[in-house]
Amino acid sequence: QVQLVESGGGLVQPGGSLTLSCRASGIVFSFYDMGWYRQAPGKERELVATITSIGITNYADSAKGRFAISRDSAKNTVYLQMNSLTLEDTAVYYCKAARGLRNMYWGQGTQVTVSS
Repeated sequence: QVQLVESGGGLVQPGGSLTLSCRASGIVFSFYDMGWYRQAPGKERELVATITSIGITNYADSAKGRFAISRDSAKNTVYLQMNSLTLEDTAVYYCKAARGLRNMYWGQGTQVTVSS
């Protein structure tokens, strides 16, 4: 059974930082591209950052320069370091694992709230 378990969300003030973690089980982690997505209330889910199985990263424009995605294959975990958070970063953040178009899994999400 595949599981992606996110953690690290919470309440943070504008300008603050958070690091999200997503631990995968039930897959061969090193074979999978990993990504972080987010969904704000009333909006569609959007890409935040991705990292391929060989470590190539990609970021949404809103995340460039502020967020960093990384992975640790020894821990089957992908991270999202988020700095300089703004109110617009408030959302539920989801982890995704993908290998091709047929093997795709989502985590349950973790809430990030940026508020003063």
